[in-house]
Amino acid sequence: MTPKQILDSFSDTLMHDERILSARERELLNNLLRHAEIAASDQAENQRGVRAVIASAVGETVAQRAFAVLGGSIVERILESRPASTADARNGNSAEIDARRKDPEPPGQPVRDPEPPGISVPHHKPPHHKPERPRDPEPPGAPLRDPEPPGVPLRDPEPPGRARSTAVISETSVVVRPRPATLPAQCVILDEFLAPQELEELMRFALAHESQFSASEVVAPTSERGVIDYEHRRSRVLTDLENYQELLIRRIKMVLPKVVRKLGMEEFAIVGVEAQITASNDGDFFRFHSDNASDRVAARHLTFVYFFHREPRQFEGGELRIHDARLEQDRYISAGSYQTIVPRQNQIVFFPCELLHEITPVKCPSRLFADSRFTLNGWLRQ
Repeated sequence: MTPKQILDSFSDTLMHDERILSARERELLNNLLRHAEIAASDQAENQRGVRAVIASAVGETVAQRAFAVLGGSIVERILESRPASTADARNGNSAEIDARRKDPEPPGQPVRDPEPPGISVPHHKPPHHKPERPRDPEPPGAPLRDPEPPGVPLRDPEPPGRARSTAVISETSVVVRPRPATLPAQCVILDEFLAPQELEELMRFALAHESQFSASEVVAPTSERGVIDYEHRRSRVLTDLENYQELLIRRIKMVLPKVVRKLGMEEFAIVGVEAQITASNDGDFFRFHSDNASDRVAARHLTFVYFFHREPRQFEGGELRIHDARLEQDRYISAGSYQTIVPRQNQIVFFPCELLHEITPVKCPSRLFADSRFTLNGWLRQ
């Protein structure tokens, strides 16, 4: 069944369910339609065309969110409301949906959701090649150190000061499995993750709290506390996100079943969430590491990175590289190849916490805080 048929059958449910469209998104859509009618009031044909373009642009997004929230139950409700003569079509549609759910994703490749019609977002195929270790910038007066041996992951990011709990998505028990010999780089990428107004408000929030950002820390193997290590990580973080952590977690929970399925992971009970806003400016970077390698952060299970920045973008670099890894002496090290995700506005990336990854150096000529590469990133704990 097409998204249009779903919308025709359940338009009221879809348009008034807060899990699918927020009140602000509905208000924005209504204002857009009202202005379109006013602009095209003298030409009925133009009015119909404008409304068709708007419907095409938002229809797929609404349908995708509905499937993420309601799953197959929405299809069953629609089909139950249709005449009995459509039984054959009902069987065919159900089989088609089941088939879509079971299609395996190619291992080691990032997965994207289709873009809503009318929104032009260029795709790129992440390169898969030998990494060139970036030249780490030095803060003024910092002592020089010998480079780390290639392939050895470094320290974990320090947990934010505030870790909040959220509801579980599944009661599935965690099954202890043998550690695989290799970990292929893989991720799921979702575009246009927040509504435009939510994105603008998040950007304003980050800029208004510039004075509360502090130097990023890492978990040192010999210390129970986080330490600042400019040889390994340079950026600034904000851990008090007020209501924005809950906003992002609500959106994540809507798509999480689909994300873990595409990553080949089992559903898991969320027992905690860590989140922070990270600002990366000129020369900032994070050398490759995993997010759950030490005992202090071993409960981290799934990493998320949401990209946002001021338009037009004033920085280059800051790419997320996810490495292929192999198990050596009970520890994963880089296999020498990786996938690259270039930061894009309003995009979120998910990947397992044990995967090795890094952030390449950022180039921001203005050095203004407002021109930084921003992420709202964090970890789901199990």
